[in-house]
Amino acid sequence: MIDCNNDKPIRVLCCPRLGRRGASSRYRIMQYLPYLRQHGFESEVLPILDDQYLQTRYTGGRRSARRVVPKYVQRWLRLRQWKKYDLIWVEKDAFPWIPHWIEALSLPKTVPYVADYDDAEYHRYDTHHLGLVRFLLGRKIDGVMRGAATVIAGNDYIAGRARQVGAANVEILPTVVDLDRYHATPPPQNKVFTVGWIGTPITAPFLQIVYPALEEMRKNGAVRLVAIGSGPLALPSIDVEVRPWTEETEVRDIQDFDVGIMPLPDNPHNRGKCGLKLIQYMACGRPVVGTPIGVNAEIIQHGVNGFHATTVAQWVCALEELRVNRTLQEQMGQAGRRLIEQRYSLAVAAPRLAGLLCAAARMSTHG
Repeated sequence: MIDCNNDKPIRVLCCPRLGRRGASSRYRIMQYLPYLRQHGFESEVLPILDDQYLQTRYTGGRRSARRVVPKYVQRWLRLRQWKKYDLIWVEKDAFPWIPHWIEALSLPKTVPYVADYDDAEYHRYDTHHLGLVRFLLGRKIDGVMRGAATVIAGNDYIAGRARQVGAANVEILPTVVDLDRYHATPPPQNKVFTVGWIGTPITAPFLQIVYPALEEMRKNGAVRLVAIGSGPLALPSIDVEVRPWTEETEVRDIQDFDVGIMPLPDNPHNRGKCGLKLIQYMACGRPVVGTPIGVNAEIIQHGVNGFHATTVAQWVCALEELRVNRTLQEQMGQAGRRLIEQRYSLAVAAPRLAGLLCAAARMSTHG
């Protein structure tokens, strides 16, 4: 059994979905590893999909099974070495797109696992357009949740699903950022009011929601959109600057924004998002405007650190108010930063996560 108060390290096999290029893997697992290492954990990290896979997906290239299958085999072989570990920490599921009964056979019975979610991953399967996928995988994540020693959910929506399907222990831990990286800065001295967004080519189509509002704003003065990581954008008549995403430059790029935005279409999957974009903007001291879906409605305190916006008129009103009122920009940015310091920072979350992992590791029946 594991005693978290003695000198014996807790050996954890970390199974993130992606490498460092994947925001969910980076923020839900990898950013915690230095803290865990300092507090008695030994971590081995084994992503199942590498950065090259993600780059191919973002650019619309063909994803070859020859690159993916060896990663699955590598993870399966590592799980067969279960005696080396006290705990397995899985992001979403251990083997994406594989039925649960096969995955369950691959996970050891005497080593507990923690299942971590920052997205409503179950909706990727249970709302899939192919009936065969819904049949084979629609209840997969439910099974993963039920088998976990602990489900760590990024918000109430995901936690509610875990409790509904019978997960034994469900804890809510929001996605957070490291404030040693994310520094709040005064509003930039932009000559043109700059609306900013960060994401991937997969979520870039959501910018079409705010496009009519940006067109309307052009009638009253210049406005530009800076999009980080979006890839090419089709927003005619809008002054758009697309910047490539890198881990080294993402904070500096956000600091160039006057306001950060998070438009979302309302669908089941988006109701389970953890609002990382908003958290990143606020950590840099920027006001935000976003669609009040899921946790967005909680993170954005309307009129305090930003604005909710659903209709085109609401988007225009919110962005115009920030454009003409630099003092409001600064006040909202400061309010957002305070919220991040209190609830969404690594310094706050890391000790709690370590406690959750330690408690789960105590359930080990070997070693």
